[in-house]
Amino acid sequence: MAKEIERKFTVDKSSWNPGDAGVRVRQGYLPISGKTAVRVRVTGDSAWLTIKGENKGPVRSEFEYPIPLTDAHQILDELCERPFIEKTRYLVNYAGATWEVDVFDGENAGLIIAEIELASENQKIELPPWVLTEVTDDPRYYNANLIKYPFKDWLKAS
Repeated sequence: MAKEIERKFTVDKSSWNPGDAGVRVRQGYLPISGKTAVRVRVTGDSAWLTIKGENKGPVRSEFEYPIPLTDAHQILDELCERPFIEKTRYLVNYAGATWEVDVFDGENAGLIIAEIELASENQKIELPPWVLTEVTDDPRYYNANLIKYPFKDWLKAS
């Protein structure tokens, strides 16, 4: 079975600077009940369908398949919940590891999250200086939840 082991962190906006233009990402989630997330993601001229299971700490089942770009756009336009997740993704190499840093736009503007995929739950990592707080176990930061309760609404609640 395919497993994803991933840790998430908030990013200090004042100390992190992207080294390139990043890649635009647009993704949507199909309406579904339970603890499974089904998403469609378009990045540049590529598209994927991803099915993710329930998080158990930093681990969950993940199945990802490339799909035709035209199908992805049609699924996003006709079948996915709103708002979409809109972000720019940057790949950052630090201490021998590749970090994915997502700078969110739209309803989640102002949020910056760094993720790192691991080979095992116990893998040691060196945190970059621009990483702030680990949010791996905080479901508010899951992309599937950011469509239901966008970051802009967190600011209104505080």
